[in-house]
Amino acid sequence: MGIKLYYTTVTASRTVKSQQSEIMRILDSKSIEYKLIDISLGGELRDEMRSKAGDPTLVPPQLFNEDQYCGNYEMFADAVEADTVEQFLKLA
Repeated sequence: MGIKLYYTTVTASRTVKSQQSEIMRILDSKSIEYKLIDISLGGELRDEMRSKAGDPTLVPPQLFNEDQYCGNYEMFADAVEADTVEQFLKLA
Protein backbone atom coordinates (compact mmCIF):
# COMPACT_ATOMS: atom_id res chain seq x y z
CA MET A 1 0.00 0.00 0.00
CA GLY A 2 1.29 3.42 -0.92
CA ILE A 3 -0.11 5.97 1.52
CA LYS A 4 1.18 5.86 5.09
CA LEU A 5 -0.10 7.97 7.96
CA TYR A 6 2.31 8.25 10.84
CA TYR A 7 0.24 9.01 13.94
CA THR A 8 0.22 8.36 17.67
CA THR A 9 -2.29 6.81 20.03
CA VAL A 10 -0.48 8.30 23.02
CA THR A 11 -0.88 12.07 23.18
CA ALA A 12 -2.45 14.54 25.54
CA SER A 13 -2.77 17.06 22.72
CA ARG A 14 -6.33 17.61 21.54
CA THR A 15 -4.89 19.31 18.45
CA VAL A 16 -2.90 16.23 17.40
CA LYS A 17 -5.87 13.92 18.05
CA SER A 18 -8.16 16.20 16.06
CA GLN A 19 -5.72 16.51 13.15
CA GLN A 20 -5.21 12.74 12.98
CA SER A 21 -8.96 12.09 13.03
CA GLU A 22 -9.59 14.70 10.35
CA ILE A 23 -6.98 13.19 8.01
CA MET A 24 -8.41 9.70 8.46
CA ARG A 25 -11.96 10.95 7.92
CA ILE A 26 -11.04 12.73 4.68
CA LEU A 27 -8.99 9.82 3.33
CA ASP A 28 -11.87 7.45 4.13
CA SER A 29 -14.42 9.78 2.49
CA LYS A 30 -12.29 9.85 -0.68
CA SER A 31 -11.83 6.04 -0.58
CA ILE A 32 -8.06 6.46 -0.43
CA GLU A 33 -6.47 3.42 1.18
CA TYR A 34 -3.77 4.07 3.74
CA LYS A 35 -1.71 2.29 6.33
CA LEU A 36 -1.59 3.59 9.90
CA ILE A 37 1.81 3.58 11.58
CA ASP A 38 1.61 4.26 15.32
CA ILE A 39 4.88 5.86 16.41
CA SER A 40 3.98 5.33 20.08
CA LEU A 41 4.77 1.62 19.60
CA GLY A 42 8.47 2.36 19.50
CA GLY A 43 11.05 5.09 19.13
CA GLU A 44 12.38 3.48 15.97
CA LEU A 45 9.09 4.25 14.17
CA ARG A 46 9.32 7.92 15.22
CA ASP A 47 12.94 8.01 14.09
CA GLU A 48 11.97 6.37 10.77
CA MET A 49 9.28 9.03 10.18
CA ARG A 50 11.71 11.84 10.96
CA SER A 51 14.50 10.33 8.89
CA LYS A 52 12.30 9.83 5.80
CA ALA A 53 11.10 13.44 6.02
CA GLY A 54 14.54 14.82 6.77
CA ASP A 55 13.38 16.66 9.90
CA PRO A 56 14.59 15.53 13.36
CA THR A 57 11.83 17.51 15.13
CA LEU A 58 8.80 16.21 13.21
CA VAL A 59 5.68 15.26 15.18
CA PRO A 60 2.62 13.36 13.93
CA PRO A 61 0.47 13.33 11.95
CA GLN A 62 2.67 13.04 8.85
CA LEU A 63 1.78 11.61 5.43
CA PHE A 64 3.97 9.62 3.04
CA ASN A 65 3.51 7.83 -0.27
CA GLU A 66 5.69 4.78 0.30
CA ASP A 67 8.93 6.45 1.47
CA GLN A 68 8.24 9.77 -0.25
CA TYR A 69 7.32 12.56 2.16
CA CYS A 70 4.04 14.30 1.29
CA GLY A 71 3.58 16.62 4.26
CA ASN A 72 1.95 17.42 7.57
CA TYR A 73 -1.61 18.26 8.60
CA GLU A 74 -1.47 21.91 7.55
CA MET A 75 -0.20 20.99 4.08
CA PHE A 76 -2.88 18.28 3.80
CA ALA A 77 -5.59 20.75 4.86
CA ASP A 78 -4.39 23.20 2.20
CA ALA A 79 -4.61 20.43 -0.41
CA VAL A 80 -8.15 19.56 0.73
CA GLU A 81 -9.14 23.24 0.43
CA ALA A 82 -7.64 23.44 -3.07
CA ASP A 83 -9.13 20.04 -4.04
CA THR A 84 -5.64 18.69 -4.83
CA VAL A 85 -5.43 15.82 -2.32
CA GLU A 86 -4.48 13.25 -4.97
CA GLN A 87 -1.61 15.44 -6.21
CA PHE A 88 -0.52 16.17 -2.62
CA LEU A 89 -0.38 12.43 -1.92
CA LYS A 90 1.49 11.88 -5.20
CA LEU A 91 -1.32 9.65 -6.52
CA ALA A 92 -2.02 11.71 -9.66
